[in-house]
Amino acid sequence: MKCPYCGATGASRVVDTSHDARGGIRRRRECLKCGERFSTYERAILATPMLIKSGGEREAFDREKLIQGMRIACAKRPVAAADLERLADQIEAKLQRMGKAEVSSRVVGDMAIEGLKALDAIAYIRYAIVYLRLDNLDSVRAEINKLLAEQDSKAKGSQAGR
Repeated sequence: MKCPYCGATGASRVVDTSHDARGGIRRRRECLKCGERFSTYERAILATPMLIKSGGEREAFDREKLIQGMRIACAKRPVAAADLERLADQIEAKLQRMGKAEVSSRVVGDMAIEGLKALDAIAYIRYAIVYLRLDNLDSVRAEINKLLAEQDSKAKGSQAGR
């Protein structure tokens, strides 16, 4: 383990260990050389499938790239970073459970767009504009109308259940 303060390698001791909510282990460490404390996180690396892009090229699943795209869609929206992390965890877990060596990148995009729809309608529309290639106002309006119709039917369904 390399100290982020002085750069010493292997010269730290574990002060505290706890389990992270995402299934990892958080360790609080103290550098034996400079005495500074820092945290490390350990998470099991499970095999995720390669993604087949629309042009046919293959690319490794990149969790950070997924989160960054969703973060851009959620800019200045009331969506917590923890919610995006949780959504990325769910998508990654689903991919791992598929047990396939390769999947279409469309599968990941579909999971992300459905998750964003549940989190925030504006973030969903922002993501949809890029992901669904909504390249004119009519296609954006059609997607918004579809979303509004879904919300109306949910609202009517919850009123009928009262």
